[in-house]
Amino acid sequence: MQQDSSLTEPMTDDLDGDRLREYCGVFGVFDFPEAAAITALGLHALQHRGQEAAGIVSFDNGRFHGERRLGLVGDHFSKESTIRRLPGAAAVGHVRYATTGETVLRNVQPLFAELNSGGFAVAHNGNLTNAQTLRRELIREGAIFQSTSDTEVLLHLVARSRKTQLIDRFIEALRSIEGAYSLVALTNKKLIGARDPLGIRPLVIGELDGKYILASESCALDIIGARFVRDVENGEIVVISENGLESLHPFPPQPMRPCIFEYIYFARPDSVVHGRPVYEVRKAMGAELARERRIIADVVVPVPDSGVPAALGYSQESGIPFELGIIRNHYVGRTFIQPTQSVREVGVRMKHSANRCVVEGKRVILIDDSIVRGTTSVKIVQMMRDAGATEVHFLISSPPITNPDYYGIDTPQKDKLLAATHTLEQMRAYIGCDSLAFLSVDGIYRSMGYEGRDPQRPQFTDHCFTGDYPTALTDLAGENRAQLSLLAEAS
Repeated sequence: MQQDSSLTEPMTDDLDGDRLREYCGVFGVFDFPEAAAITALGLHALQHRGQEAAGIVSFDNGRFHGERRLGLVGDHFSKESTIRRLPGAAAVGHVRYATTGETVLRNVQPLFAELNSGGFAVAHNGNLTNAQTLRRELIREGAIFQSTSDTEVLLHLVARSRKTQLIDRFIEALRSIEGAYSLVALTNKKLIGARDPLGIRPLVIGELDGKYILASESCALDIIGARFVRDVENGEIVVISENGLESLHPFPPQPMRPCIFEYIYFARPDSVVHGRPVYEVRKAMGAELARERRIIADVVVPVPDSGVPAALGYSQESGIPFELGIIRNHYVGRTFIQPTQSVREVGVRMKHSANRCVVEGKRVILIDDSIVRGTTSVKIVQMMRDAGATEVHFLISSPPITNPDYYGIDTPQKDKLLAATHTLEQMRAYIGCDSLAFLSVDGIYRSMGYEGRDPQRPQFTDHCFTGDYPTALTDLAGENRAQLSLLAEAS
């Protein structure tokens, strides 16, 4: 299998350090001419889900070919020379933001292994909450790991299975893992998709010219002109081969609990997630926020780009005019800002600038989708004041984030989350706004078409707001036990 050998890491900045970071996106096609080129287009549509690395593995004439690169899809996979090194009619691809494992080439997916049944490539969106525990067990038994990615644990489990058929080995491996996953895997004869039993991470099936496609979001189907068929169900495994599509349900049925942040932040606005247009859901969240928090003001201003649909919804429900009071500079690349303190202090103004003619002399309602650490919010509010706003009211179209995520979203630990360490009034004072309000947890559910959150059977994975983690957190429990043991020894 061919692999790029560059180990140069991209320069990063902290302009987005106060945002929830994307996890990953996956894409796969089977029996398509120029499969790698189609996969590259699909990954380009999923670029918002991971911007640190991208990779494609293809299969052609008995051989697997792979290209894995640090950086954006368009920087590498738009080149004809790169696509020529990926021949074949089947391919899987991945865009990555590192939540488990550092950003170096050996962690870039799809990961590939030669098994006794042939080559096996796998790409993973999500995070396994028992990966470190399994990893230690596998190493004790003699396994040799080439990466620090939790996805490699799955490869080892598949390789060690005693089952005869590869799909049975794959299922046996899935029975050992916990957490959140959407997977696409490629063998010499099949494209396989799998979704965790709760359906925390999304995966959809598309069709083009009678051939099937797997992708994290429906927007990746749109870019290649494919038809959306359906979502992969929670706990379902789909096997695509020359015989068509086969559906397997090897796990006991459970109520679905997809990640609520797909609707709040992660999915592209033009995607449809579980039958709900993301753009419309975000507008509904803004409208619900207006019903929960009425403010006398002159203008509603979104924090671009993520706050735009919610701000539209708030404006339409409240009757307060919507205006673009903050202009985003889309040409500030992630590698442009140098990591010096003086430049970091003005970095937010390089990415966002106030539209003075809109906000000067006005009572402004700022709408954003979330607050993590709050550092960017401080700068945005001050920017409005510097542009002449007489009042700045900061409204958030999701509840306060009080708990970290362990399913593939890169959130700070609890002591770094502003809402976990401050009261609402303390948060308001820190950010410097005249008032601060969040959409309630029940409001989020009402925006999704429910009467509110059912505490007995929540319809979504919403632990960042509620602390209700839907799966075991084996690795975290192990870390806590180790810390308690060290404290006991110290005392």
